Formats: sequence, C-alpha cells, structure tokens
Amino acid sequence: MSGSGAVWGRTEQQDFRSRVRGTLLGVAVGDALGAPVDRLALDEIRAAYGAEGVSDLAPAYGRRGAVTHLTQLTLFSVDGLIRAQVRRDTGAWHPPTDLHRAYLRWAATQRDWGPDERRAEDGWLAREEWLYARRAPTRALLLGLGDETMGTLEAPKNPAATGPEAAARSAPFGLLVGWEPQLVVQLAVECAAQTHGDPVAYLSAGAYAVVVHALARGDTLDGAIQRALSLLSARPGHQPVSAALQLALGAVRQGIPTPARVTELTGDGTAESSLSAALYCALVGEDVRQSLRLATNQDGPSAATAALTGGLLGALHGETALPPAWLAELEGRPTLLELADDFAMEMTQGPSLHGPTGAAPAWLARYPRGA
Repeated sequence: MSGSGAVWGRTEQQDFRSRVRGTLLGVAVGDALGAPVDRLALDEIRAAYGAEGVSDLAPAYGRRGAVTHLTQLTLFSVDGLIRAQVRRDTGAWHPPTDLHRAYLRWAATQRDWGPDERRAEDGWLAREEWLYARRAPTRALLLGLGDETMGTLEAPKNPAATGPEAAARSAPFGLLVGWEPQLVVQLAVECAAQTHGDPVAYLSAGAYAVVVHALARGDTLDGAIQRALSLLSARPGHQPVSAALQLALGAVRQGIPTPARVTELTGDGTAESSLSAALYCALVGEDVRQSLRLATNQDGPSAATAALTGGLLGALHGETALPPAWLAELEGRPTLLELADDFAMEMTQGPSLHGPTGAAPAWLARYPRGA
C-alpha cells in the first residue's frame, strides 16, 4: 500500500483524499450527533428533544459537537496505520503491533492530565490536548488496553465482549485501498481482538472495514455488503454477523424507514446488531443528514450506530456530502482533517517521505519509527 505518486494520478489522489476525509469526519459527526442521547430509550429522546427526536447537534460533555471515545480511537487507528507504513522501511512490519501501540497511546489520554512533551516518540497526535478527555469509554476498552499485553485471535482480550466499540474504530482499515480485501478483514479482526474477544465483535469489525474498503474503491453499498458476506463466509463463527448483514438488506424492502425498524435491528446493542442498523440507515436515507438522524433516534447505542453510519457515507460520497453546519461545530475538526490528509499523503506518496531515496525529517518527527 506504499504506492508512489507515479501510480496515483492527480484526480485519483484528490478522490482518495476526499473519501479519507469523508470517512473520518463522517464517523466523528455521527458520533457527535448520537453522543447526547447514547443508550437512551426512544421515548426518553423524544421527551427531551421533541416528537422528531434529535435533528441537530446538541450539547454533550459541555459543548455542541462533542465526540466520544469512538472518534478518539478512530484517530489513533489512523495514527497506528501511518506509523506501520513508516516502520515498514526498517523491516519491522507487523501492523497489529503498531495499532496496539497507538491504542496504548489513547489509553494514556484516559489516565493522564495532558500530554507529556518529553515523550517525543509519541508523535504529534498524542500531544493534542483536546484528546485528554474521558468520553464514556467502556470497561472492555479500559481493561483491554490496561496493560502492555496485546490481545490476539489466539488469546483475545475480553473474550466475552460483544459491544460495537471495536467495529466503530475500524473504518480506517477500509481506507487501505491498495490492500487485498481479505488482508483488510484480517487486520481489522486482529486489532479488534485487542479489546473485544467475542467473534461477533471482531468479525463485525472485519465486516465493517471491508465494506468501507469496497466503498472507498468506488463500489456501491449493496455491492460492498455482498463483498463482506463473501469474505465472512470462510471465517469460523461468522453466522451471527452474516445474518445481521442479510437482515439489513432485507429490512430495506420493508417500506418507509422508521425508528422502530432501526430499534429492531439494533436489538441488544451488540456489534453485529449495531452494524446491521448502520448499514440499513446508510442504505435507506435520502441523504447523509436523514441517515444519521435515523441512526441516532432509536433505543440502542446511538453514538456507535451513527458513527458507523457516518463512516460508511463518508467513504461512499466523500467529504462534500456531509452537512456543513454540523462539520462547522465538530469538536477536533482541525485534527481530523490534518490526520486525514497525512494518511492520504502517506498512502499515495509514502516513499518520497521516508523511502530509501528520500526522507522528510519533519514527517518522521510526526510519525516516529521507534514507538
């Protein structure tokens, strides 16, 4: 995936950058829309926001447009992927390890008061002060990343954890458009097992990543879901996740979308159910705004479902499809854009930044090879 600029024409680079920005901003804006009502029942949402429920960004964590741990971890997923590419030049090529180190840097933001300027090896993202905020991280995340031991598929962390948090940080794996789809699934699955060891959780992460991957390569959402079903079928324990994807496709044919249908799909808020609801919302919404409102106004995990939905739509349509008024108030937007553009530059022009024929010291200071 270290394609050189010669392989990528200017138009392709611009399209890719728009989809990368769209994916990251989409995750964050969905997360921000769902954050104020996360895990409230629909009746409670309507009591607080009116008959239509949430229709615009509302205050959470002291401001409008605030994001949760889902966006924080998505950012660190991107950081880990860039670091993996940079470290590849050294011959040390094991992306799950680089992602685990990135997630441990996120875990430090949940413990520490602020960045430690003495730790140059942390890179620039870990020095962003706004990330040092606890935004309802789940027990599975804090336990999974509570020590240096990396969970693996053979010995996963939290083997009973079925929540959607690992899937909701997995959109960046789908942006590895130069990778084969089965490798994207494998990487997302391995990295999900670092915190969520139940097969429904890590296979949902793999399915979501490969749907994003197909969308970022220009496929339709229907086609992307079919690709995910095909790749899942070879994996042990895939049945609940495959059934959830089929359920989303089937629900599209059941008439006008309603909160009740979304609630039915989200069920008990497990990873595959949240993914099913997100796919449904992305398929049936007339535009991004309607899809994200559908994903938010239901009984299940609103932030995760809307974040998953936003990532899908951003990968499908690019950044210009996202509601500008919501983006304008989005917490951390400058960081999201900077990281998105860095990712796009690394993936399209990596060798000219740190290859054998050229090195940019400033790039290696942002994404150090050592940690």
